[in-house]
Amino acid sequence: MAKKKPVRHPDKLRQVKPGIKPLYQVIAVIAVLALIIFLAFPDLTKQHDNDDEYHFTKEGELTFYSADSVKKVTIDIEIANTEFERELGLMKRKSMEENQGMLFIFPEEKMQSFWMRNTLISLDMIFVSAQKEIVTIRKNTKVLSDQSYPSTKPAMYVIEVDAGFSDNHNLKVGDKISWKEMKQ
Repeated sequence: MAKKKPVRHPDKLRQVKPGIKPLYQVIAVIAVLALIIFLAFPDLTKQHDNDDEYHFTKEGELTFYSADSVKKVTIDIEIANTEFERELGLMKRKSMEENQGMLFIFPEEKMQSFWMRNTLISLDMIFVSAQKEIVTIRKNTKVLSDQSYPSTKPAMYVIEVDAGFSDNHNLKVGDKISWKEMKQ
C-alpha cells in the first residue's frame, strides 16, 4: 500500500523571518568596526616594548687615571652636553655594559645633584671638577628614586656608570679623567 504524504496546514508552517537576527547584526557591526579600526590604525597591533627604551650610542672614550697619572680603565661614553640630554640622562635604559657610561658636561662648575627618576639600572655617579679631578663618588644608587645624590664639592662633569664600577676599578676621590670625542 502506498504511503500518503502528510498534509500540512498553511497556518502551521514555520514562518521564516526576513533578514538577519539582531544578535548576528550586532556581531557583524562589531566585526566591521574592528576591521575599520585595524585598517585605520595599524600600529595599534604592534608591540611597543622598545619604543620608550634608549640604546647606547658611542660618542667618545673616557679614561680614568690615578692621582699620580697611572691609567686605571677606559670606557666608551655617550656625551650629554645639552640641557635636554642632561635631563634625559640614562632614564629608561634597561641595561648598560660594564665598559660604557655617560659623561654629563655642564656649562659651569657648581654643586651638582642627580636623582634616579625613571632610571631602571643602579649606577655609580662620579662628580668631577673643572680641573678633571674626581670630587665625589655616589655608589649603587637606588633605581626609580627621587632621592637626591649631590656632589660634596663643585663639579663641572658627572660620569654615570654601572653600579659597582668604581669599586671594581678602585676609583677614588682625587683620581683624574680625560676623554676624547668621536668625529661624527
